[in-house]
Amino acid sequence: MAKISDTLSSRQEKILEFIQNYVRSHGIPPSIRDIVAGCGISSTSVADYNLKHLERLGFIRRHHEISRGIELVEKVGRPCPVALPLMGQIAAGRPIPVPDSESWNASAAAETVEVPDAFVANRKNVYALKVKGTSMIDALINDGDVVIMQAVQSVDNGEMAAVWLKAEKEATLKRFYREKKGNKVRLQPANSQMPPIFADASNVEVQGRVIGVIRKLV
Repeated sequence: MAKISDTLSSRQEKILEFIQNYVRSHGIPPSIRDIVAGCGISSTSVADYNLKHLERLGFIRRHHEISRGIELVEKVGRPCPVALPLMGQIAAGRPIPVPDSESWNASAAAETVEVPDAFVANRKNVYALKVKGTSMIDALINDGDVVIMQAVQSVDNGEMAAVWLKAEKEATLKRFYREKKGNKVRLQPANSQMPPIFADASNVEVQGRVIGVIRKLV
């Protein structure tokens, strides 16, 4: 089995590690400019050169036709899989009903999804949801994909979250923002063709943040 250090320079190892950590933290791949800033690289052309090397060796795939089109490929051995409870569907579009917070637990799940243990790391209360809709398509989350979630009750502005709308008894997957004026929350799609959802903060319950995505291959 080849080791990463046998084929990659120290800079390329650093870039690969940065991409892995960025995806775990943000749920989407970094842009080239994120890589330049995060890895202390002098220019985007230098970053592009090293990304091409990572792609040639099979560590990543690049989709040049979409924003942030870097996809990680498992290269070093087979990771130990972790079975996560698949807790139903969540809408990346119009909100749709899903189980409420009291029933979102591993024992309630009829199905499980196996993921590499790197998706979970040392996190607790991790589960999976199948995505319905296309409102997060610009964040590389499409209809039929599976998002890996960590159950939390609050998120930072800009994080992707599963949000329960109490009055509507519906949940949706959006980027979460607290509005500066008024007691409002903005749930922002990652699709320029779709408007945001505005809701009273008292009507919004955060039920999880996105920590990973399993893309459906067509």
